[in-house]
Amino acid sequence: MSLWTSPEIEQATNGKATQDFSATGVSIDTRTLKKGEVYIALKGDALDGHDYVDAAFKAGAAAAVVREGFKTATGPLVHVGDTMTALEKLGAAGRARSKAKIIAVTGSAGKTGTKEMLSIVFGALGPTHASKKSFNNHWGVPLSLANLPQDAAYGVFELGMNHAGELANLTQQVRPHIAIITTIEPVHIEFFKSVEAIADAKAEIFSGMKGGTAILPFDNPHFARLKAHAEKAGLKKILSFGEDEDAQSRLIDCALHADSTKVTAEILGERVKYKLNIPGKHIALNSLSALTAVKAAGGSLSVALEALKNSEPVEGRGNRISVAIAEGRPPVTVINESYNANPAAMLAAFEVFAMTAPAPGGRRIAVLGDMLELGKEGPRLHASLANPLLKAKTDLLFCCGPLMDALYQQLPPDWRGGYAKDSQALSALVTAAVKPGDVFLVKGSAGSKMSYVVQALQDMALPHTKAKGTQHAV
Repeated sequence: MSLWTSPEIEQATNGKATQDFSATGVSIDTRTLKKGEVYIALKGDALDGHDYVDAAFKAGAAAAVVREGFKTATGPLVHVGDTMTALEKLGAAGRARSKAKIIAVTGSAGKTGTKEMLSIVFGALGPTHASKKSFNNHWGVPLSLANLPQDAAYGVFELGMNHAGELANLTQQVRPHIAIITTIEPVHIEFFKSVEAIADAKAEIFSGMKGGTAILPFDNPHFARLKAHAEKAGLKKILSFGEDEDAQSRLIDCALHADSTKVTAEILGERVKYKLNIPGKHIALNSLSALTAVKAAGGSLSVALEALKNSEPVEGRGNRISVAIAEGRPPVTVINESYNANPAAMLAAFEVFAMTAPAPGGRRIAVLGDMLELGKEGPRLHASLANPLLKAKTDLLFCCGPLMDALYQQLPPDWRGGYAKDSQALSALVTAAVKPGDVFLVKGSAGSKMSYVVQALQDMALPHTKAKGTQHAV
C-alpha cells in the first residue's frame, strides 16, 4: 500500500523526481530498509548516506532522496537542496495530512517503555502508528512522522532532548493532543544549571500544543513547576498520576515479582486491577500514565487493560535472556539494561535485580558501565550507588569506565569482581567468572556500550542452545 507518491514527495520537499514512483515507507538506513521504501540520504558527521544509495536500491528501495547534482543509474531519484531539510518537510507533510489523535511522551526516564505501552493500548483501540525504538531526536521524530499512515487513528511519539530548546523544535513538529511527562531527574545535568532547568526544558513539550491534555507525575518534586508551564501554555486539562492520594490516577497496590507486576489502581475515578509482564514499581507507575491517556482520548479502559497483558520489556531496557552454558546445569540469566542509564534508572533496576533469585550455587552479579552527562556530580552520583547495590543482595560487581571506578572503590574487596577501562575489555573478565545459575544485571549509558558484555554472555551458550540463548524471556 502506497504511503507516498513521487508527486507528493516533490510537493512536500520542493524536490524534483527523475521519474514517477510510489513508496510504502521512508528509511534513512540501508541496513533496515524494507523493499518499497524511499531512502533519504542524510549526511552525518562520520558517514554520508549518498555513499549508500546503490546499496539502498539493492535492498529494494523504491527511490532515493538525494542532494542536487547527485547521479546514479540504479533507480529513481528525488533531487533536493538539503536532504535533512527534505526529511523534516516530509515529516511535516505527514503530520499535516493526518487526522490521528497524537500522543507524545517525554521525561528523564521511562520514555521508551511508556511509548511501547501507549502503542499497545492504543493499538487495541484502532490503527496506531508509533515511533520505533528510541527515534526521539532531530532525525528520529521527522522520520517517524514521515512514516505516519494516513489512515492511522492514533500516533504515539517519543520526544527526547539533552539541551534546552531541543524539545520545543520537536513538539512543534509533532503537535500532540496529549503530552505525558514521565519524571524529572538529574539526567543530562552536565548541560543544565539545575534539575529545575531540566524540568523547564521538558515542559517545552507543551509549546507545540494548541489546547489538549497534559499528564504529569504528581509525586515528582517538580510537579507544580510542570503544571505551571502547562497552564502558561494554555492547557485547560491537566491530569496527574502517582502514589499520592491526591493524584488523579493513583497506584493503590503494587505486588512486585521477579518477572511481572500486579497492579491495583484508580484511573480517573475508575478502580482497576491488571498484570504487567514487566517487573518494577516504576513500570507500574508509568502504566498509569498510559491508561490515563486512554481515558483522556475517550478510549475504552477495559480494552486497554486487556491489551496490557501483551506488554513486555523493551530490548536493552530490562528484557531477560536465558543462556545455557553447561549440560544439565541451571542457565545463566541476563537482565539486559544495556541501552541507557541514569541514577534513578539504576535504583529502579537494582530493585528488580534484588527480586531475581539465582539458581542454587549461582550469584547475583552486577555489571555496570558509566552513567554519562552528569557533569561535575558524576563521581559522587556513581559512588552513591554502593549502598543500594549491596542492599540489592549483590554478590559481585564488575564495572568499566572512569566514573564507575568511584563506585568500585566504595565496595569492600570481597564484592569486587573486576574493573576495566571499557566494556570490551570488561567482557573477558565477566565471562571468565561465569558459573551456572548466575544472574547478571548489565547496565550503563548507551555510550558505555554495555551491549558488548550482553553479547559476550550470549556467546557462551552451548551450540545446540544458542537459538534459545538469544530469546528474550519475560
